[in-house]
Amino acid sequence: MRDKTQVNSRATETGPGDGLVKAGGIVFVVGAVATLVTVAPLFLGTTPFPPVAYAVCMLMGVGFLVAAAGVLRGVAAQRRAARST
Repeated sequence: MRDKTQVNSRATETGPGDGLVKAGGIVFVVGAVATLVTVAPLFLGTTPFPPVAYAVCMLMGVGFLVAAAGVLRGVAAQRRAARST
Protein backbone atom coordinates (compact mmCIF):
# COMPACT_ATOMS: atom_id res chain seq x y z
CA MET A 1 0.00 0.00 0.00
CA ARG A 2 2.86 2.36 0.78
CA ASP A 3 4.26 2.10 -2.75
CA LYS A 4 0.93 3.25 -4.19
CA THR A 5 0.68 6.37 -2.05
CA GLN A 6 1.53 9.55 -3.91
CA VAL A 7 3.94 11.96 -2.31
CA ASN A 8 2.89 15.58 -2.19
CA SER A 9 5.33 17.18 -4.62
CA ARG A 10 4.67 20.63 -3.17
CA ALA A 11 6.01 19.54 0.23
CA THR A 12 9.36 18.50 -1.23
CA GLU A 13 9.89 21.68 -3.28
CA THR A 14 11.90 24.52 -1.87
CA GLY A 15 10.88 28.09 -2.45
CA PRO A 16 13.12 31.01 -3.30
CA GLY A 17 13.42 32.21 0.31
CA ASP A 18 13.56 28.89 2.14
CA GLY A 19 17.33 28.83 2.35
CA LEU A 20 17.43 32.29 3.87
CA VAL A 21 14.82 31.34 6.45
CA LYS A 22 16.76 28.23 7.48
CA ALA A 23 20.07 30.11 7.65
CA GLY A 24 18.43 32.93 9.59
CA GLY A 25 17.00 30.45 12.07
CA ILE A 26 20.39 28.89 12.65
CA VAL A 27 22.08 32.27 13.12
CA PHE A 28 19.28 33.33 15.47
CA VAL A 29 19.73 30.23 17.62
CA VAL A 30 23.50 30.80 17.79
CA GLY A 31 22.87 34.37 18.90
CA ALA A 32 20.31 33.26 21.48
CA VAL A 33 22.69 30.71 22.98
CA ALA A 34 25.44 33.34 23.04
CA THR A 35 23.08 35.70 24.85
CA LEU A 36 22.30 33.10 27.49
CA VAL A 37 25.99 32.30 27.97
CA THR A 38 26.91 35.98 28.17
CA VAL A 39 24.21 36.83 30.71
CA ALA A 40 24.93 33.81 32.93
CA PRO A 41 27.97 35.35 34.70
CA LEU A 42 25.83 38.28 35.78
CA PHE A 43 23.56 35.93 37.72
CA LEU A 44 26.33 33.63 38.92
CA GLY A 45 28.52 36.43 40.23
CA THR A 46 31.55 35.47 38.17
CA THR A 47 33.78 37.61 35.97
CA PRO A 48 31.91 38.94 32.91
CA PHE A 49 33.01 37.95 29.42
CA PRO A 50 35.02 40.33 27.21
CA PRO A 51 33.14 42.75 24.90
CA VAL A 52 33.64 40.42 21.93
CA ALA A 53 31.24 37.96 23.55
CA TYR A 54 28.57 40.66 23.70
CA ALA A 55 29.10 41.33 19.99
CA VAL A 56 28.26 37.69 19.23
CA CYS A 57 24.89 38.29 20.88
CA MET A 58 24.06 40.59 17.99
CA LEU A 59 23.77 37.51 15.79
CA MET A 60 20.29 37.02 17.20
CA GLY A 61 19.09 40.21 15.52
CA VAL A 62 21.03 39.45 12.35
CA GLY A 63 19.43 36.01 12.15
CA PHE A 64 15.99 37.53 12.56
CA LEU A 65 16.66 39.97 9.71
CA VAL A 66 17.99 37.21 7.43
CA ALA A 67 14.92 35.06 8.11
CA ALA A 68 12.62 38.04 7.51
CA ALA A 69 14.38 38.69 4.19
CA GLY A 70 13.74 35.08 3.21
CA VAL A 71 10.06 35.38 4.06
CA LEU A 72 9.77 38.59 2.03
CA ARG A 73 11.57 36.96 -0.88
CA GLY A 74 9.12 34.06 -0.82
CA VAL A 75 6.14 36.43 -0.65
CA ALA A 76 7.46 38.40 -3.62
CA ALA A 77 7.89 35.21 -5.66
CA GLN A 78 4.36 34.08 -4.86
CA ARG A 79 2.95 37.47 -5.83
CA ARG A 80 4.84 37.36 -9.13
CA ALA A 81 3.52 33.86 -9.81
CA ALA A 82 -0.04 34.94 -8.97
CA ARG A 83 0.18 37.94 -11.29
CA SER A 84 1.48 35.88 -14.20
CA THR A 85 -1.53 33.56 -14.16
